[in-house]
Amino acid sequence: MIRSLVLLVLAFSLAQASLAGKPNILILLSDDQRADALGAAGNPRIRTPSIDALARRGVLFSNAYYMGSYHAAVCAPSRAMLLSGRSLYHVNDALEGIPTLPQLLRTAGYESFGTGKWHNGEASFAASFSAGKDVFFGGMSDHTSVPVRDLHSDGTYSGTTSKGFSSTVFADAAIDFLTTYAAGDQSSPFFAYVAFTAPHDPRTPPTGYQVMYRPEEMTLPQDFMPLHPFHNGWMTGRDEQLAPWPRSPAVIRSQSAEYYGLISHLDYEIGRIIRCLEGAGLRERTIIVFASDNGLSLGSHGLLGKQNLYEHSTRVPLIVAGPGIPAGQVREALVYLHDVAPSLLEMADIPPPAGTDGRSLVSVLQGESVSVRSSLFTSFEIYQRAVRDDRWKLIRYPRLHHTQLFDLENDPWELKNLADSSAHRETFARMMELLLEWQRASDDTLSLTSCVRDPMAFDPSPFKRSPDRHQPEDIIKKYFTPQR
Repeated sequence: MIRSLVLLVLAFSLAQASLAGKPNILILLSDDQRADALGAAGNPRIRTPSIDALARRGVLFSNAYYMGSYHAAVCAPSRAMLLSGRSLYHVNDALEGIPTLPQLLRTAGYESFGTGKWHNGEASFAASFSAGKDVFFGGMSDHTSVPVRDLHSDGTYSGTTSKGFSSTVFADAAIDFLTTYAAGDQSSPFFAYVAFTAPHDPRTPPTGYQVMYRPEEMTLPQDFMPLHPFHNGWMTGRDEQLAPWPRSPAVIRSQSAEYYGLISHLDYEIGRIIRCLEGAGLRERTIIVFASDNGLSLGSHGLLGKQNLYEHSTRVPLIVAGPGIPAGQVREALVYLHDVAPSLLEMADIPPPAGTDGRSLVSVLQGESVSVRSSLFTSFEIYQRAVRDDRWKLIRYPRLHHTQLFDLENDPWELKNLADSSAHRETFARMMELLLEWQRASDDTLSLTSCVRDPMAFDPSPFKRSPDRHQPEDIIKKYFTPQR
């Protein structure tokens, strides 16, 4: 009996020793935030002092991307990739049978807490977190009445409707967790995941932030168009019906003012969380990651949503700050959101699980290397595929038999299609081959030329998808079988 007790105490002591020195981890995730919708990204109009301060304390990745989606609700696979370290065709929305970053940290002895949007199933949340408060299981909701649920220690949930604005509700839950953690023995490090629903529509900023930005003072994006020049496969989906066709400058300015108001309020709530962390004496031991799940068009190329592969929709903000991370640095490496999980696991000295596709960014963070890959692949449904390197970007529309080639160095707004330029035939051929290589490496089996050729002409008047268009569930069954 005494020997068993001694062994138990010894095992506990060894477990605690193995946790000593491991960093706390805090992930702050916004919803539908463009990479350029930050002061730290060079935007002079938006006010994001808290996130900008985080960038000054850490590293901002200027070329961070989410890999894409196999349906219109792109946030679900995007968040699944972020949380698992797996790429698009090796993951599923519900994270069934896939170990998540919080689950791995929890198994290693971390206290794991989650709040906010979890568009990846109740079972995976319960497996990932030891505690959860004000969790929203869904894609979008009214910001002032979010259906939220709390996770209990027995794995069951209780539900209610939030009182207050979504960003405030989720920040309050995070602050409650941090305050409780700071008052405890802190014998185990924590992992906290705070997933906001802002600035996703409905674009209804709270009082005060509704008038922070005047529509008439908002500038149109340099790639603004009243109408996209052709039917890209998803021109009349839900997101694209949030404003009439053609897009008017007045409507885009008005929606941009609301969008910026949501982001500035989100920034304020993030500031509250970081101040709580500092006040509790936890900041110097905590790695903070700020990111978004995807970008948004908001008038760019005549589009509103994120169901496209232009830079404004696939690039995301990504900032990493904390102990041992250089301050005030910008890294131009081509990175994915699913690189975050293996990076944090390396910082916590935990090996990544089998099936991890992401690459650790630790060497890039430390300035020991400039890149982890030389090109990136992005994908949307059966309609679009894209690849880019440090200069060139190619987008292929298989059902249209159409291709775009952009020189991002001289045309970062993707306005001049060089695909038919005789001067760029070699580049075109090289990028097409690179796209095929990425498809093979990613287990994407879609042919780049469909046997059915859709018309490129677009008539916006019906505001309906054609009845012969595939629905998302058909696409998943027919083309993609996620590996588990």
